[in-house]
Amino acid sequence: MFTGIVEEVGAVKNISRGRHSAVITISAEKVLEGTAAGDSIAVNGICLTVTALGPGWFSADVMHETLNRSSLSGASQGTPVNLERAMAAGGRFGGHIVSGHVDGTGRITGIRRDDNAVWFTVSADSSILKYVVEKGSITIDGISLTVAAVREDSFDVSVIPHTLSCTVLGQRRLGDSVNLENDIIGKYVEKLMGFSQVSGRDKKSGITEEMLAKYGF
Repeated sequence: MFTGIVEEVGAVKNISRGRHSAVITISAEKVLEGTAAGDSIAVNGICLTVTALGPGWFSADVMHETLNRSSLSGASQGTPVNLERAMAAGGRFGGHIVSGHVDGTGRITGIRRDDNAVWFTVSADSSILKYVVEKGSITIDGISLTVAAVREDSFDVSVIPHTLSCTVLGQRRLGDSVNLENDIIGKYVEKLMGFSQVSGRDKKSGITEEMLAKYGF
């Protein structure tokens, strides 16, 4: 589990592509502290398992599914990436619950400055936007951000100077693809409100709008 608080910006050192997978090597410093093979590091919001590491670098395998759902499919040598180690049990919870399992990608369709902040407009598919709510949380390239506005085909976030200077978001331009992960709570609520498969038969969940209203929710 991650929190969406980026620890450092690394860079793709090498990417070796197979037919449906890849091995990626990333240059880094801070996230290597206390890290061993088998540990998890979020790379632009994608949870990857460290398979090898050395002074100033680590490598990870990238599955077919990950390449299909994320912007890593377009990564090349020198591409900057946000890095975060998995949350320590005694660490501070500065962002929100981030699984590192990207739901898909969005595209930056607007960038405008507002005094000391910068507003980003991100277009996305309806399958992602249905979980995006105003003042809720969303992860963009591994960064925990608050949604400022939502429309039918896009949403806005307002980003402070510190975040711009410490993450790859400050280097993003119009048309760039970004990884998106919805707040996982909304997906669980949707699942519980619907139907589930039990012993091969459809069984309606006991949680309904009427039940929630009855108990004051």
